[in-house]
Amino acid sequence: MESMSSSAVRETSPERRPQFWQVARRCCQIAGSIDVAFFFLFHLLGSPILAWVNVVSVAMYVAAYHALGRRRNRLAVGLIWTEVLVHAGLGTVLIGWESGFHYYLLMFIPALFVSASLRGAVIALLVLWGYYVGLDVLMWTIEPLQPVTPGALLAVHLFNLSVVFAMFSYLSFFYLSMVTSASRKLRQLATTDPLTGLLNRRHMTDLAEKELARFCRTGRPAGVILLDVDHFKSINDQFGHDVGDKVLLGITEVLLAQLRKQDQIARWGGEEYLALLPEADIGIARESAERIRAALRNYDWRKATGLDLTVTISAGVSEFGPGEDLRATITRADRALYRAKAEGRNRVAMGGVVPELAGSDS
Repeated sequence: MESMSSSAVRETSPERRPQFWQVARRCCQIAGSIDVAFFFLFHLLGSPILAWVNVVSVAMYVAAYHALGRRRNRLAVGLIWTEVLVHAGLGTVLIGWESGFHYYLLMFIPALFVSASLRGAVIALLVLWGYYVGLDVLMWTIEPLQPVTPGALLAVHLFNLSVVFAMFSYLSFFYLSMVTSASRKLRQLATTDPLTGLLNRRHMTDLAEKELARFCRTGRPAGVILLDVDHFKSINDQFGHDVGDKVLLGITEVLLAQLRKQDQIARWGGEEYLALLPEADIGIARESAERIRAALRNYDWRKATGLDLTVTISAGVSEFGPGEDLRATITRADRALYRAKAEGRNRVAMGGVVPELAGSDS
């Protein structure tokens, strides 16, 4: 007789709801199986009332299980609450507080705060506390109505304790998994672009700053490619933003295929991408950009968008230089990009050399 309770009348998020109610259904299955075992146990212990109470409990869990399957969650929660409260109360009153039936009431506490609004959880918790304390006080004033032998009472106590211990362990694992999953999704939202799945500008900036610090420390080069989709506004205006999104996804696919695994790629702005190439000088960065440009010529845009499109990119490349900050490196790549646009688009332009290096060569 367990509970996967919740006053979960509040609708949870679409991502969380199926997972939580799936666990609730599984707990109904477990609880029903345990009540079947209780039926035979209490017959052996000479407590037919409790034995037949478990038949009703099994029926309620079956009903709750099917209600959850049909998304009738309020009905399921009502059945679970009723079963646990009544069953725990009857078990305690009939054979005593030492039976451990009251432990099942504690199963509600963690589920309440996971699945319910704060106000609903607090109200339900106060009701649960009042019921628990009232049952405790009642058993101080009366004797069990259908006592069993001390040995049998110990067996029931240990059985209930073991079941509740196992269920708390299972639910704790579920809650930990849910928190870990939520944390992972938050990290992903904070660091990636929702459309392309690439790094977002903020996270790329952090990574590039670290790469720049490594360059300053070791002198190992790092190249930068800033590329922009040619005439992207016209694509959006003529075919709509849905096609525009498909174009961005297609370019993302090409970037991931043509760049190395160690290269970092970000959606830098609307139709701009920034690639950071560790251990690559400006020459290697230019070769990579040309490879991307060539791959786009062979990309099947009809398959990607359903239209006969010609999509090209313009790119500017640069590399980290001594005494230069990240803004200066990207600015040189940006100026090269605009030069490529001015020269006719669909080309790669070099971002020049760092002024300090130019002075040392003269």
